[in-house]
Amino acid sequence: MSFNPNAKLDPSQVEDAGRGSSLGGRGIAVGGGGLGIVGIIVYLALTALTGGSVAGGLGDLSGQAVGQGGSAATLSECKTGADANRLEACRAVGYVNSVQAWWKTEFAAGGKSYTPATTVFFEDSTNTGCGPATTDVGPFYCPADKHVYIDLGFFQELHDKFGATAGSFAQGYVLAHEYGHHVQDLLGIESQVRTRQGPTSDSVRLELQADCFAGVWAKHATEPGADGSPALISEITTDDFDRALDAASRIGDDWIQKNLGGGTVQQDKFTHGSSAQRKKWLTTGYQTGDPNSCDTFSASNLG
Repeated sequence: MSFNPNAKLDPSQVEDAGRGSSLGGRGIAVGGGGLGIVGIIVYLALTALTGGSVAGGLGDLSGQAVGQGGSAATLSECKTGADANRLEACRAVGYVNSVQAWWKTEFAAGGKSYTPATTVFFEDSTNTGCGPATTDVGPFYCPADKHVYIDLGFFQELHDKFGATAGSFAQGYVLAHEYGHHVQDLLGIESQVRTRQGPTSDSVRLELQADCFAGVWAKHATEPGADGSPALISEITTDDFDRALDAASRIGDDWIQKNLGGGTVQQDKFTHGSSAQRKKWLTTGYQTGDPNSCDTFSASNLG
């Protein structure tokens, strides 16, 4: 995967919430790789404020401490695609720019207006419109303030703890998934979610649709803009997409329960979908390139 080195980045779509220091110096991140009581409280507070779901946590990661770190690059360094090719933080900016540019065009084609969302980079913990959040919640979208929140250390965690092959485009999938939740929010889909747990729950359907939306963006990511401008992303290979599929499989409810949650798979506790389902709907979006193919709420068979 590579960015067009001459393309311009727009870092104004991203905020850096003090990476390198914890919220107010209090350091409430879960330590030692275990699940602390603070982590449980933070997660429950977030889910309560958002009606039972942090609209779009990428996976049920409330019991997993996300690794420290992420790129030390500042947003002022993120000016071109060449910067995105060499710096992790700038790469994330590039993905955010690409995803939002495509959805803006897609909304306009349907006679709708796309409202951009801001991505917030943080480390350890931060305040959000959905309450205080720590890295152990994982990447998520908060509908209350319409921001995407992510600790860039999560990308390394995908490799180190979850065993994903990772790679640059896996990062693009993570961010595109969260922006899929922003799209759902703008379309009024997220507010219609009623059932929060179970293999065919509204929550699972919401998450699988966000995976599908991520695949749709990936299909179009290398296409020129509506105004004929060159695409920000110049190439996505088969290997790139396979790495995104691998990342999706590692954050399925069944994989997390079996490998990180005690070994027992409990479908009645599913909130995001199985590994197979996540791979299926990401692939569906990528193969069709059509958001209309992502109607998981009408699908009788989720995979």
